[in-house]
Amino acid sequence: MFAPIDAKAARLAATETWLFDLDNTLYPADCDLFAQIDRKMGEFICNLFDVDPVEAKRRQKGFFQSHGTTLRGLMVEHAINPTDFLNYVHDIDLSPVPAMPSLRRALEALPGRKLIFTNGTVAHAERVMGRLGIADCFEAIFDIIASDYIPKPQPQPYAKLLATHGVDPARATMVEDMARNLAPAARLGMATVWVPTRSDWAQPDPEEVPHIHHIAPDLTAFLAAIPTRKAILAQKG
Repeated sequence: MFAPIDAKAARLAATETWLFDLDNTLYPADCDLFAQIDRKMGEFICNLFDVDPVEAKRRQKGFFQSHGTTLRGLMVEHAINPTDFLNYVHDIDLSPVPAMPSLRRALEALPGRKLIFTNGTVAHAERVMGRLGIADCFEAIFDIIASDYIPKPQPQPYAKLLATHGVDPARATMVEDMARNLAPAARLGMATVWVPTRSDWAQPDPEEVPHIHHIAPDLTAFLAAIPTRKAILAQKG
């Protein structure tokens, strides 16, 4: 006997392509890698403009609020070389990221293609995935360079990812810790899974709540609980 399966769970079971964010989604947010990246961004801005850390933080916040990422703001307003910035800010200590064999098992059991969709770089994603022990679980990494340096949640990278990898949004699910990044996915017809963290900037605005179809405080447990297609067929039978 199979337990009753609701339509939302059935939609997940029918997913053909899974799009996973990387940072604070596939590894626990309490690894706090962003604190290191944030510090490196501040150092980069200090050196670039010869300003003190307080002024660097003010500028960094302005770039983020106006352009979605610090990098995008620096590119648009100051025409910096993005490679220099990305190499600098991702030169961090990954020792807080643990191996996660249970996540690996859940990913291996999950039917369908699996892609990484990140505002970071391929190099950063590969290093993190290597620490987690899940690098070979994914077909491809669609990063900020593939996105033409246009970050989520701008619509352009979503459209380019779908075209590049032949993804049918009606048969896709996106998993992400930044609630606002799920809104474009939902508008395209994807199912969405929010992995909540304590970060203020990752919380949903009230108008975004309808775009969050599932909430996964524990991503590994959530993935492991998704019903199989066999269970869906058995219920229909």
